[in-house]
Amino acid sequence: MFGDWLQGPYVYELYHSYGYQKESIAVLFIAGFGSSAIFGTFLGSLADKFGRKRFSIYCGLIYALSCLTKLSPQFWVLMVGRILGGIATSLLFSAYEAWMVNEHFKSGFLEDSLSSTFSLAIFGNGIAAIVSGIVGSISTIYFGYVAPFMIALVLFLISCIYIQYNWNENYGDKSISSLEVFTGALNTLKTDISVSLLGLTQSLFEGAMYVFVFMWTPMLKESYPEFEDRSLGLHGLIFAGFMVMIMLGSSVYMLLEKHWTPERIYLGNLLIAALSFLLISLYIESGLVKFFSFMVFELCCGVHFTCIGTLRGKYIPEQTRSAVMNFFRIPLNILVCFILYYVEHFSSQKIFLICSCWLSLSGLAINHIISRDHKKITSTV
Repeated sequence: MFGDWLQGPYVYELYHSYGYQKESIAVLFIAGFGSSAIFGTFLGSLADKFGRKRFSIYCGLIYALSCLTKLSPQFWVLMVGRILGGIATSLLFSAYEAWMVNEHFKSGFLEDSLSSTFSLAIFGNGIAAIVSGIVGSISTIYFGYVAPFMIALVLFLISCIYIQYNWNENYGDKSISSLEVFTGALNTLKTDISVSLLGLTQSLFEGAMYVFVFMWTPMLKESYPEFEDRSLGLHGLIFAGFMVMIMLGSSVYMLLEKHWTPERIYLGNLLIAALSFLLISLYIESGLVKFFSFMVFELCCGVHFTCIGTLRGKYIPEQTRSAVMNFFRIPLNILVCFILYYVEHFSSQKIFLICSCWLSLSGLAINHIISRDHKKITSTV
């Protein structure tokens, strides 16, 4: 994740430094999200069938190749890099988590402790992200916007070596074919409404999150012209600030879980996230309001990552875990591609209003899960 965080603040700015404008950059982003949607549909089932450790290594190698393409200013090379990055992202957010959850239960830990594991992971991930922001800021000042990608390339290769020699291999159900894993994941989504609603919730929240990833750089540039000055290293420093908020979000979750269930914590978190984006749409000209709302949303992201990981561990069956998680990413990527495709036709105000609506809908979905669980409990009493 350190390598992934290193790239985050500089993707848009690297493309811009190569002379590409917002419309062309949006096309490159669409390629990444589109490839994640297409390849993600079957990569998860392959990881469940042939080994999550193996596909975690593949993820690192593919990500390294994606970073290598950033050395070229050629549009088609950058396009290949975005496609590779989309494939790697599908694996990053499915194979690793599926491996960890399997090892958690295989080691005899209780389901109740899974949320603590996720919370600690997000906290540690936040520290890594903060450091990556500082490292990225320093490297861009001296070596340009491509430098963080080269550092990330080395880190991805190191992670592959570490995984190879330190992880055990684990699988979903090896006795069934990849096609059966794929169809099994589809059947889970069809027959278990709670899993489908959880997938919808994740897609809507992370769809809004990835739109934010695209929008925050140009929006802060509009309000703060000094953002253009690379020698100040503001991209990395602001990104580090965002990551502090994500880390705080995971700590907030650890405090709240003593009093509420993950579902109820998540519901409140979704409502706060929706309000933060609504605030941006209402006060789009205020740089201070935008920055404040961005920070609040990042705090919500920290809570989200812990909640969604815990709930996936609770609701998704082990046999098809990676496959189901990648199915979750299909509507997510379609939503983001839709916004990016029409980015020149929508004002920033309208985009954040749309994202606020997505977050509100995700709150309705998680509330329905809470209602279903309550009915199950009362029916058994």
